[in-house]
Amino acid sequence: ATGPPAIAPADAPTGGTLPAPQPAPSAGGGLFQTSLALLFVIALMLGLAWLTKRYAPKSFGAGNSNVKLVGALSVGARERILVVEVGEQWIVVGASPGRMNALATMPRQESSEPAVPATLPAANFAAWFKQTIEKRNGQ
Repeated sequence: ATGPPAIAPADAPTGGTLPAPQPAPSAGGGLFQTSLALLFVIALMLGLAWLTKRYAPKSFGAGNSNVKLVGALSVGARERILVVEVGEQWIVVGASPGRMNALATMPRQESSEPAVPATLPAANFAAWFKQTIEKRNGQ
């Protein structure tokens, strides 16, 4: 007499060898890569902010604005002299990191150079870039 067939449990291996357990990924390596990626993104954001501040146009096409920057001259590492047009008057301003002082006031002058309309650099980037490079090189 034969007995009922033997039923193999579902968990039991059906033969062969078990796969070797995989080593757990190192938490230190993942943390290091994540930290480097975060530092890179922060540095990229700071660099873009610096570039935007350094090379941004003086006005963003405000068109009918009453206040316009006529000219600027760097007189030190962080000191500048600015000529600002307010209505029909020019104000000469001394600017340093901690303060701004009005140095002189005069009636609006007619410039010998043709006025350049204030436009966004995207409108004519090549001309704006050339003008910026020429200013930097003192030409």
